[in-house]
Amino acid sequence: MVIRVTGTSRHPEAQRETNAAPTPFRLFEGLFNDWARNAYTQRREGCRPAVDIFEKDTNFIIRAELPGVAEKDLDIRLDGRTLTIKAEKKLEPEEAGYTYHQVEGFYGSCSRSFDLPDTVDAEKISASFKNGVLQVSMPQKPETQPRSIKVSLG
Repeated sequence: MVIRVTGTSRHPEAQRETNAAPTPFRLFEGLFNDWARNAYTQRREGCRPAVDIFEKDTNFIIRAELPGVAEKDLDIRLDGRTLTIKAEKKLEPEEAGYTYHQVEGFYGSCSRSFDLPDTVDAEKISASFKNGVLQVSMPQKPETQPRSIKVSLG
């Protein structure tokens, strides 16, 4: 069984050409440049919620971490065999009495898409949301589940 992740928001990074000899400062240069580029890329492209995908009994389960997202700001859609999870985290407006001096958390829309296998029973997919964790349960069709075959003496 494979649940293929699609619709990622990452772009291949450009290759860097470095002809200079390594120095103690150059050793850390890549670390800081990568950190700054990744932070900028995430803010520009939107968040990409962390997910765990596992199987329990006869269900496939996707568990997505969405801290700070309200249940009403979740949208889960199935289009053919593609399951898409969208969420929006809203920043409290300054009119509500907040004066922001620094904002490091992500606010805005994010989404993840997954191509589901044909064995998933699309009519029985369910979702629950508790403490910022979304859990989508996808049961397998009964005809695709392993079964015992009785052997008769003949």
